Amino acid sequence: CCCCCCYFALSATSVMASLFAARSVARQVACRPGSFVAQQLRGIASGMAVVNDVVEQTLQDIRDAGTWKNERVITSKQADLITVAGSDEKVLNFCANNYLGLANNPEVIQAAKDALDSHGNGLASVRFICGTQDIHKNLEASVAKFHGTEDAILYAACFDANAGFFEAIFGPEDAVISDELNHASIIDGIRLCKAKRFRYKHRDLGELENCLREASDSRMRCIVTDGVFSMDGTIAPLKEICDLAEEYKAIVFVDDCHATGFFGATGRGSAEYCGVHGRVDVVNTTIGKVARPSGARVGCFRRLVGPWVGTQQPPSPLSSCCVSVPAPTCFPTRWHLPLSAQVRKCLT
Repeated sequence: CCCCCCYFALSATSVMASLFAARSVARQVACRPGSFVAQQLRGIASGMAVVNDVVEQTLQDIRDAGTWKNERVITSKQADLITVAGSDEKVLNFCANNYLGLANNPEVIQAAKDALDSHGNGLASVRFICGTQDIHKNLEASVAKFHGTEDAILYAACFDANAGFFEAIFGPEDAVISDELNHASIIDGIRLCKAKRFRYKHRDLGELENCLREASDSRMRCIVTDGVFSMDGTIAPLKEICDLAEEYKAIVFVDDCHATGFFGATGRGSAEYCGVHGRVDVVNTTIGKVARPSGARVGCFRRLVGPWVGTQQPPSPLSSCCVSVPAPTCFPTRWHLPLSAQVRKCLT
């Protein structure tokens, strides 16, 4: 591994040296328009001109359609009230996923600082190469217990987790059956695997059952759905989905990013809300919307974790500040209810 890294570094250095040398040569032969280097440079320039034209036209189309978005620059900590560049006045922030208001919580921030001192800022390598740290394993154990699964594995982001799950588990002999309004990261993840793909209308159990019948000859069948559909505000009918999965010998995958930590009686998400906690086979969810560092976790059967051991681990501060967040059963009382009351007060 060290040899590979050194080789890559040397190769990168060689490439940069070659580029500088090429630029020097190009200047020397600029008076010779027919030279090989001059021809190559003209080809690169003309290729980039085409790319620039296409990109500029696309950007202009976005502006003309009224969908261009200017990036806001926040000049304060992430919170319900923030300041932005160009104004000293505080504004209400409805854009963040800071559901429990922990982005600037002193306990969480201190835990992150402590982890930097004790474990450093990450492993600087993938898990498959150099292993993992004890705080990662502690967090994975806590996550698995929280979701009622056998095991869990951490990812740097939930988008990565969705990209990793389907490709690692399913092959051409299998079938993945997805709600039509699933998150873009789920759709992209399914596209990466070679399984047969089926799509059913949003929350349509009849069409889901038809897909299960059509996929009956597949080796494995996986029903994939968001728990809470953030753009529409709808909730997956997980009890009925689990019933169908048991009838047709399928597994259930739920992306619970917009539910974990504050949805359900003890914050365990849509499965708890729908009364099927422990019946969902795979739960993919995020840390970033609840405990505020970026990061994701997949809770599942222990034997499914094996194919993912090459994943990149989140940095140490993430694990420690997540563990520092109050016990899951305290979510509704200590964090959720007071913050919900504050939001209601601001809106009235």
